Amino acid sequence: MLCPVVCSQAGTLNVGADKSYKTISGAVANAGDGDTIKVFPGRYFDCAVVAANHLTLEGVGDPSAVAITDKICQGKALLVTTGQDITIRNLTLARARAPDGNGAGIRAEGGNLNVDGVQFVNNQDGILVADNPTAIVRVSHSLFEKDGVCLDYCAHAIYAGHIAELDVDGTLFRDTRDGHDIKSRAARTVVTNSDMGDGSTGTSSYLIELPNGGALVARHNRFEKGPKTGNQTAAISIGAEGVSQDTPELTIEDNQFTNDGTYRTAFVNNLSATPATLRANRLTGNITPVKGDGTSQ
Repeated sequence: MLCPVVCSQAGTLNVGADKSYKTISGAVANAGDGDTIKVFPGRYFDCAVVAANHLTLEGVGDPSAVAITDKICQGKALLVTTGQDITIRNLTLARARAPDGNGAGIRAEGGNLNVDGVQFVNNQDGILVADNPTAIVRVSHSLFEKDGVCLDYCAHAIYAGHIAELDVDGTLFRDTRDGHDIKSRAARTVVTNSDMGDGSTGTSSYLIELPNGGALVARHNRFEKGPKTGNQTAAISIGAEGVSQDTPELTIEDNQFTNDGTYRTAFVNNLSATPATLRANRLTGNITPVKGDGTSQ
């Protein structure tokens, strides 16, 4: 992580019942650039706007035991990030609700964001990323469970606006409700080593959607659509809202995709003019490998 000189003076702020700070919001309000906030086990009915740069907010111990829940800031999220190069690690963000249906675990409005080992449980949006053409958002080794909703419009497990890159690795998606596991308007979206599954009760729409195009690399993943999916047409969709950005690459390789429903579905529905390259994928069930431009090998 790049860090200015101020990081050499960075400190650690501890949050917990017997620590210097009793609330996460209190620690965040007093944090400076480059600081680390360590959150000890507990259930925190709290929210925070994270404005410091190069800040790390991390749970101590089992992430299931460090939960931020229910309360949202600015009508948006449990954590609203407005600073640059923020890392959020090893905690649980749960039950975010907003009147507009877009309550998020994290609302990312600043620069680069790194999310590692975070559990997003029963939120409207798990992560909602605002437009920022230079931002890179990385999500690794995390869990999204029972996120998503469709009211006046839809919220998703991960919803990225127009950013430079969304990178998701080693992450588990389960029982998404109504929305997509990943909806990305990023210039480049990379999904690797992850597991996306409806199971018997999930009602997700697409597993991955790039509504405006953009580059996509999906590699070494497990995908599954279940019998209660809200959208039987495809697992991966590209260009459904009109291709409005460069789409230089669509590479989908070495994935496993299972259709557990009785309907027929497409693994990839490509509405762009860029041919999708499908290679070494293992398909089980009633599946059309690719609709639109593309080849499956």
